[in-house]
Amino acid sequence: MDNLRKGFPVLEQYTYLNTAASGLLPEAVWEFRQNHDLDFLLGASVFKEKQAEILTETRELVGNFFGCPPAQVALVPNFSYGFNTLLEGLEKPQKALLLKNDYPSLNWTIESRNFKISYAEIDENLENNIAEAFEKQQPDFFSFSIVQYINGIKIALDFVKKLKKEYPETLFIADGTQFCGTEDFNFEDSGLDVLISSTYKWLNAGYGNAFMLFKKEVEGKIAPKALGFGSLQGKYKAHEGNFIGKFEPGHQDTLNYGSLAQALKLINKIGINEISLRIQAISARAKTEFTKMNLLEESVVNRAEHSSIFNIKGDDKLYAYLRSKQIIVSQRGEGVRISFHYFNTEKELEFILKELRKFGV
Repeated sequence: MDNLRKGFPVLEQYTYLNTAASGLLPEAVWEFRQNHDLDFLLGASVFKEKQAEILTETRELVGNFFGCPPAQVALVPNFSYGFNTLLEGLEKPQKALLLKNDYPSLNWTIESRNFKISYAEIDENLENNIAEAFEKQQPDFFSFSIVQYINGIKIALDFVKKLKKEYPETLFIADGTQFCGTEDFNFEDSGLDVLISSTYKWLNAGYGNAFMLFKKEVEGKIAPKALGFGSLQGKYKAHEGNFIGKFEPGHQDTLNYGSLAQALKLINKIGINEISLRIQAISARAKTEFTKMNLLEESVVNRAEHSSIFNIKGDDKLYAYLRSKQIIVSQRGEGVRISFHYFNTEKELEFILKELRKFGV
């Protein structure tokens, strides 16, 4: 376990339980970034000749890691950019189904446009709520976060796959920002049509990079309007009218996308199955202990499957107390959000449990 923590210097000074807010910067990614900018400093346009190689490698690493053909992977600077570009390519008005109080960058983006919107509640009956909403509304598209950012409730992906078979004409568009990097996932075998994810959280890839995965059938249903010289540049985009290229109209940042490539190489080196097992083990224990302490909302306690994000009962005073103990968490919703990644240990869990008891929660 210590070997998995060595590449993250921040863990030497903090009990870092805040990946849901920001992942860490691995030393391997930092070293790449140093070398990248040194090469740019010394080479200028000579260095730029490597651009296609860096972007192609990143696209292929993303595609291979998430089970999506590289030609159906778009590299975008963040979730919001990609999502807005996608929505501008949808005809309006359309019927949209959202989850109530889902991630603001998802819901606000849709609510600001001329869509006919209905909502499903996020609680212990999440999947039933969605199924009922589909039966009543039969939406043209369903957009949702796989894992909820406030309390960590995770939608059952088997349910999504089954629902897509029942409603094949509905577009299923998912935000994977709080999910991607926590477990093995095969996009082509999923019920999703589009997956969008920023990578600065669980993939530990830094800021300024994200990706979009598309099923091939989506191309006839979305007509993105962005276009530029970059739309036709590169191994996977060099033909007129390229769909993926319309999400990449301008110059691409090799520093940030190269950082994503390095982060994925690190995860591949560790193994996503090993990462998933570690996350599941510490999260199961945390849920058991937090439940005993009556710190979780009933909708989380009653779910059979949960993520590694927890929102415990607490206020400004609890947050300040934990921070004074060098425990890094976030305030979200009406409580304190705690999140566990593969580099977190049982010792760290014991430490926060001890401090919570000291505080008297």
